[in-house]
Amino acid sequence: MINLKPATFKLGLIGYPLSHSKSPELHKGFLSKCGLKGEYKLYPILPDDKNALKTLLNRVRSGEIHGLNVTIPHKQNVIPLLNGLSDTARTIGAVNTIVFKGGELIGENTDAPGFWKDLQELLKTREDLLNPPSFCAMPPHALILGAGGAARAIAYALLNTGWDITLATRAEDISQVEELIADFNIEIPECDSKLTNIELNTTSLSPLIPALSLIVNTTPVGMSSHQQGSPYPKDLPFPPNALLYDLIYNPPQTQLMQDAEKAGLKVRGGIGMLKAQAELSFETWTGCKL
Repeated sequence: MINLKPATFKLGLIGYPLSHSKSPELHKGFLSKCGLKGEYKLYPILPDDKNALKTLLNRVRSGEIHGLNVTIPHKQNVIPLLNGLSDTARTIGAVNTIVFKGGELIGENTDAPGFWKDLQELLKTREDLLNPPSFCAMPPHALILGAGGAARAIAYALLNTGWDITLATRAEDISQVEELIADFNIEIPECDSKLTNIELNTTSLSPLIPALSLIVNTTPVGMSSHQQGSPYPKDLPFPPNALLYDLIYNPPQTQLMQDAEKAGLKVRGGIGMLKAQAELSFETWTGCKL
C-alpha cells in the first residue's frame, strides 16, 4: 500500500486540559519550515470519555486527520484502540504519537528520545555524568517523581543509558509502579540497571538523598492548568550537587524549579523536550526532517 502525502496536513493533540499547550505554535513553525500546508488543532477529551477517543481515532483511520500527539491523561488510554505499537512504545507502555501507516493505526513514543536529547544540555553542567569513566560499573542514580506514561518514557531513556532509577509516587499509585517495574525489569537489562520504587514522602526519601545525581518531575503538579505547588516534600532537603529536570514547560519556571534553584541545584524545564519530541513526531507524519 502506498501512502500518498496529503496536500494539506491535518494534525492535532489529544489530552485534557489543553489550554496550556504550545504544540500548535511549534507545529505551525515546522509546517512553514518544511514548506507544507496544514493545521494543528487541540482535541480536549475528558479522562474517562472512551467514546470520544474512539471517534477521534476513527477520523485518523478515515484519512480526515493525518496524525495525532497524545498527552496527559491518554498516553496509555489510547493503546487498546490502536492496531499496533512501535517497539519503543510497546516497551514503554505509553504512546505520544499516532500515525496511520500501511492501513493500520500505529502508536509511537518520541518522548524518550526527545527527553534524552534535551537532557544532554543539563548534563553538560556535570561532566562526570555526561562522560562517566564507566557508566555500567558506577551508575548514577535518578529519582523520578510520578509513575504515569511520561514517567515510563523517562525511565526507559535513563535505564537504556545505564542509570539506576527510583520512582517516588503517592501510595494510591502503587499499582502503576508495580506494573512499570515488572515490565521494565524484563525488557531493559542494559548494564543491569536497577529500577525500584519508594513512597513520595520525607521518611521514605531521606535515606536516598545523598546518592542522587538527578531528579525528574513527570507529575502535572505545578503546571499552569493543574494543581499548583511542588510535588517534592517541603521538609525534605534537596540532594547536594544534583540536577533537576521538570517536564513541565508552562509555566517556564515551576515552584519545584524555583525551590531547587534556591537550594543550589542546576535546573531545566521541559520546553526543550517538548520541541525535541515534537520534531520527531512531525517527521513521522510528514517525512520532513527538521
